[in-house]
Amino acid sequence: MSLQPAPETGAVHRAGRVALVGRPNVGKSTLLNRLVGSRISITSGRPQTTRQRVTGIVTRADAQIVFVDTPGFQREHQSALNRAMNRGVAAGLQDVDAVVWLVEALKYDRRDEVVADLLAGNAPVILAINKTDAVRDRKLLLPFIARLSGLRKFEAIIPVSAEKGWQLTELLDAIVPLLPEGPPSYDEDDITTVSERFLAAELLREKLFRLLGDELPYASTVEIDLYKQEGDMRRIHASIVVDKEGQKPIVIGKGGKQLKAIATQARRDMERLFGGKVFLEVWVKVKRGWAESESALKRMGFDI
Repeated sequence: MSLQPAPETGAVHRAGRVALVGRPNVGKSTLLNRLVGSRISITSGRPQTTRQRVTGIVTRADAQIVFVDTPGFQREHQSALNRAMNRGVAAGLQDVDAVVWLVEALKYDRRDEVVADLLAGNAPVILAINKTDAVRDRKLLLPFIARLSGLRKFEAIIPVSAEKGWQLTELLDAIVPLLPEGPPSYDEDDITTVSERFLAAELLREKLFRLLGDELPYASTVEIDLYKQEGDMRRIHASIVVDKEGQKPIVIGKGGKQLKAIATQARRDMERLFGGKVFLEVWVKVKRGWAESESALKRMGFDI
C-alpha cells in the first residue's frame, strides 16, 4: 500500500522524530519495517528480538518522519544486557516530538503498565492498537479502546495491523500535525540512519532467533569482524558469540548444516537490503559472560 499523500500546493512541511515504544513482542519492528517499506529492523515470533535503537525514515510530500524503534521494555530480567536495553528505551524517548505507543489488541497487562510509566514526558502520545487482524469479534475492540482511553490524554487512538498494513496512512496522518515545521533532514531515498555494518549484524542475529531453540538466541550475539566493500560486492566476516562452550556445536549443527543455513539466509537478506552481492563468512566464538560484561556491550554499540 502507498503511504504517500497527494501533495498540496503551499502546504506546510513538517519534520521530526517519533519514538515507537511498547512491551516486548508487540510488533514495533514489524510496524517500522512496514512504514519504511524495507526490513531494517529484525523480527521474530519471540520477545525482545530488538536490542538496540533502530531508526527508520518515512518521507512524504508534507513531512519527513524519523521513527526510533526501541527495544521492548521489561523489568523481569536484570542482566547488564537488559539494563542496557532498558536504557535504550529511555534514551529513545528523549528529544522526540511525539511518541507512538503500541499495545496489542485486547491484551493489556502489567507489562504495558510498566511502559505507561515511562510516558510522563511532554511529548504527545498516539496510541496504536496493533494486531487487530487477529481479533475475530470486532465488537470487542470498542470497550477495549474505551478502557485504554481513560489511561491518559492521547492525541489519537488508532487500531492498526502492522502485519497486514492496515490503517498505517491514518497513523501517519495523525503524527504529522504533531511535528514542528521544518525542511527534511535526509534525502528522499534514505530509509535509515544506521550503518550497513549494524544492519548486517542484525540480519545475522535474526536468524539465530528464527532457526535456533528457545534459549540460545538470548545467550548469543553477533560481532562484525570485517566489513569491506569491493566494487558492487560487500565482503563481510562475522562472529556468532555464545556464552558457553556447549552452545557452540548447537549453532554449528551436524556437519555444519545449521551454521550454513543461518549464514545462507542472512546473506540473502543482506543482498536484498543492500542491493548487491554479499560474500559472507561466519564463525562461532565463545565469550563467557558477554551479556554481563559492560566493556563487551560497549564494543557492541550499547549505551553503557
